[in-house]
Amino acid sequence: MATIQDQLKNTFRLLKIEWEEDLAQYKKKFLYTSIADKKEEGVCWYPVYLKKSKIGHGERVIIELERPDTNYAHIFQSGKSVSIFSTQEGFHHQRINGVINQVKKEVMVVTIQVDEIPEWMHKGKMGVDLLFDEASYREMEYTMKAVVKAEKGRIGELKHILLGEQAASFDTKLLQNNPLLNSSQNNAVALVSNAKDVAIIHGPPGTGKTTTLVAAIAQSLERYLQVLVCAPSNAAVDLLVEKLIEKNIATLRLGHPARVDDAILNQTLDAKLAMHESYRDLKKVKKSAEEYRKLAFKYKRSFGPEERAQRKRLLDEAGRLKDEAEQLEDYITHDVFQRTQVFATTLVGASSHVLKGMEFPVVFIDEAAQGLEPATWIPILKAKKVVMAGDHCQLPPTIKSYDASKAGLSETLFEKVIKRQTNVSQMLQEQYRMPETIMGFSSRYFYHSGLTAASNTRTHFLQEEEPVMEFIDTAGAGYQDQQEQESLSTYNPDEAKFTLQHLENLLKRVGIGTIKTQGWTIGLIAPYRAQVRKFNELIFESYAYPNLRSFSELLTIDSIDGFQGQERDIIVISLVRSNSKGEIGFLSDVRRMNVALTRAKRKLVVIGDSATLCTHEFYREFLDYVEEKGCYKSVYEFMEE
Repeated sequence: MATIQDQLKNTFRLLKIEWEEDLAQYKKKFLYTSIADKKEEGVCWYPVYLKKSKIGHGERVIIELERPDTNYAHIFQSGKSVSIFSTQEGFHHQRINGVINQVKKEVMVVTIQVDEIPEWMHKGKMGVDLLFDEASYREMEYTMKAVVKAEKGRIGELKHILLGEQAASFDTKLLQNNPLLNSSQNNAVALVSNAKDVAIIHGPPGTGKTTTLVAAIAQSLERYLQVLVCAPSNAAVDLLVEKLIEKNIATLRLGHPARVDDAILNQTLDAKLAMHESYRDLKKVKKSAEEYRKLAFKYKRSFGPEERAQRKRLLDEAGRLKDEAEQLEDYITHDVFQRTQVFATTLVGASSHVLKGMEFPVVFIDEAAQGLEPATWIPILKAKKVVMAGDHCQLPPTIKSYDASKAGLSETLFEKVIKRQTNVSQMLQEQYRMPETIMGFSSRYFYHSGLTAASNTRTHFLQEEEPVMEFIDTAGAGYQDQQEQESLSTYNPDEAKFTLQHLENLLKRVGIGTIKTQGWTIGLIAPYRAQVRKFNELIFESYAYPNLRSFSELLTIDSIDGFQGQERDIIVISLVRSNSKGEIGFLSDVRRMNVALTRAKRKLVVIGDSATLCTHEFYREFLDYVEEKGCYKSVYEFMEE
């Protein structure tokens, strides 16, 4: 086996390949292309108009842009960096950068990096371009260099422990049990507490991983003043922050406010500075400094030695007040930090200048099985001890380069540690989401039949006579998958229509009033974006499925990736692939399917073509399981519906 140094250097090399591929894909969509082409590629909104604006936390300017043309799919998401440009006569080449707060079908909310809205934004047509995220790659590159170079110090030790070259060590302390946790959750918290170097909480779907992690964080805070908590995505960080606040743990959410969920905006640094008792004094001093500066440069008709001396006095006073403001701002920031128990940020956000020079007794990393290894090392540079939580049997990180993925970049640090240090992980075994029938296949295939369904799941059904799970086989029905011309994504129009009709009939059978009264949620999942688009088109642009239309508030239609970490009462999955060649594309990524099959709380319906799917062992075993449980049905049983 290659040495630790060789492995790290190889990871660094693969990061470079991924960076190049990501940039190449961006350039292909973006550079040297017309606005019309960029719209087609989903990386530009044009035209857009300024709908409204406001001042947010930290005096930041937030604008709302509206596009009249909503026919184009796009890849804009909250947290992404964008550039707003003008095409108005006389304002060509005017651009302002910003960060997306949120995106709806025709509206985008952006925090812009200026003190006030420029004149050209009020005049004529504008567009929004998606920017390439170079900064994240630079941070990962810097971090990998530091890890490769580290020989002494804690990071020098940790790299050898995490990559399995040196045994992890533990204290052996008896800990009292938390009555709110089950036995495997308590074991996980004890493992975290006793670990000196690294501990892993392995949380299969529905087993209360976040609850356990928060309990472990709370217990660490009995011993330490402050810890760092990270996750790969902003959404995962925000969820943790919400749970920590519920436990009255003083948490500071680091990161651009535009990337933070509205519900926890008051936990950001901008908000906490603004709420500080000395903030009013700071604003007063800043305002005085600006007034003295303006006064100094006020136009004077005659400008002699006396005026020059007066200007110097005014500028000196402005400078003194500016220094005073900086000292006051430093004091307020320091005070906010002193009151903080948990610093929360994304993996890349852990490199923030506000954390410069800080070291933490424990660094917690949630959803660690979704973090690229180079990004995961970023917070570890600040750690004495590392705790990771996640599940390597669910979604892996997104990687653009096929070559880098195949050469090993898709293997996360979480996976490496769980394989190489077998005594540092505890799997959570009791799950609270799904009835046993829905859970059973996932438990058998991915978790060595190690999961049990908690007693509360026995009441998780729609009606006693309604089975909690069914697989509907479309083999022989003549449904064919096709490729969307623009995106090359796959969809299956006949299967989409059948799926929606079947869901409509299910809602009628259970009772539309009952479902709405209970507030039961519905998830419609397809592994392909083109099928997701087809569902949206059929429900919201035709009148064929009025009941589903009326459920828009309770209904979520998304790809599998969009459902990671979520649950719904009813889940319907359309597997899409149906062809004579037995091609199943990325349905062969069984970890993705594990996510899809474990989201349902009361009812799971899977629709697919067994003849196509059974070219893969996973689906053969799944078919055996549904037959064993009496959940298999043929599409022909529903043809009269």
